[in-house]
Amino acid sequence: MLRRWWLGGAPARRRPEAPTDGRRDPIGPAGERVAARRLRRQGYRVIARNVRAKSGEVDLVCLAPDKRTIVFVEVKTRRVGADGLLRRPESNVGARKQEKLRRLAREIARKRGWTDRPLRIDVVAVEWPARGRPVVRHTERAVRG
Repeated sequence: MLRRWWLGGAPARRRPEAPTDGRRDPIGPAGERVAARRLRRQGYRVIARNVRAKSGEVDLVCLAPDKRTIVFVEVKTRRVGADGLLRRPESNVGARKQEKLRRLAREIARKRGWTDRPLRIDVVAVEWPARGRPVVRHTERAVRG
């Protein structure tokens, strides 16, 4: 049971507010497009983008080059400033996010009837410099289980 602050529990964590001017940072969707393009070049077929389920959203759902494995892809995109990155984008996929991705993958696979296929969760990191091309790293089986 969730304890409310007025019952003596910790206050509920709030999500940061979205910008009120209606604009969003385009770096996330741009990173997803770059990731999809890279995966297609590697022989993957992008089945769906931004698939929503009860427990969240998966950035990309792909069919692996083996034409059997369903791959759920989490894309992490970060800008690289003049001082460089302190942490790689993929380091933001911690234990909590991994559990959420496992839950999402099971939920979407069940909903789409993919229970007889092998499933995998990958992470694609996109580092976007101020000038030049983005650096893309694809980690297969980044989330186990």
